[in-house]
Amino acid sequence: MDKEATSKKELMNVRISLVFLSVILLAKATFGGENPTFSFLRNDYGARAAALAGSFVSMTNDPNVIFYNPSALSTVERQQISVGFFKHLLDINSGHASYAQEIPGFGFVGAGIVYINYGEFTRTDETGNKLGTFSANELALSLGYADSPAPQVHYGANVKFIYSGIAEAASTAVAVDLGVLYAFPEQRITAGASLLNLGTQLDPYFSTRENLPLDLKVGATIEPEHLPLLLNVNFHGLNESQTSLIGHFRSFSLGGEFLVSDALRLRFGYDNDRRRDLKLGTSSGLAGFSFGGGVLVDMYTVDYAYTSYGKIGALHRISLAFSF
Repeated sequence: MDKEATSKKELMNVRISLVFLSVILLAKATFGGENPTFSFLRNDYGARAAALAGSFVSMTNDPNVIFYNPSALSTVERQQISVGFFKHLLDINSGHASYAQEIPGFGFVGAGIVYINYGEFTRTDETGNKLGTFSANELALSLGYADSPAPQVHYGANVKFIYSGIAEAASTAVAVDLGVLYAFPEQRITAGASLLNLGTQLDPYFSTRENLPLDLKVGATIEPEHLPLLLNVNFHGLNESQTSLIGHFRSFSLGGEFLVSDALRLRFGYDNDRRRDLKLGTSSGLAGFSFGGGVLVDMYTVDYAYTSYGKIGALHRISLAFSF
């Protein structure tokens, strides 16, 4: 290979690396967290969970619990499927699919896949001539198992394969999610905890392996007596180092789901981390707040969520679920 060809190849690698770094910075700014690799795993999936600002670790009877607390798979009442899509900021597209069912005599099983595409980028040489396009995308595939040794006790785990790619470069990882759920029927409270993304990179982008976005979550769902309301509170990132004890509890989210009727649900949520991170100047606007609803018709459920990013913009999600 002559010097000119070598120079072109080196320049091309530099261009790809710059785009790669841009994608990393975008993911970090959009999804939060200190870990640049696989930061998309921190995103909310499913319009119902997004409308509740991700306060979903103690929710039940929903296939999307596989992304938040695998132990809650054992609360599904029938076979359920959920699919969803949303268009993110800067033309980023993302979606999910999840499934859960009981296998008599064995337990409960589930599967979930999340996908994000950052769009296409133009590949050029050193003089600006276009040489085509390349894309950047990430996905995670989860397989889960859960069981309930007693009516109020649930436990579960996922195994997860994770992929991230940009142009010809790629990175893969494996991880497990662990979860527990406990119900207090007399107090009308369900409490849950999960440890997500406990694993390692198999193939790093570069020579150094990076940490996965490990996340310890705890939360509770309260059903006030005489009120058609599910009230959630979640704390996340409890495994991350903080300068003080109180600092561990600043990363929290709140959510509420009103059962307006048998066919209609209204939801709201608040994410304290998101509001702090998206504060611009002296104002945060509606950053951190989310709203949505769901309509149930026979075996079908259509959910919608609006998530505010303040002055940056907002996200709209739609999910479709059905049980059989």
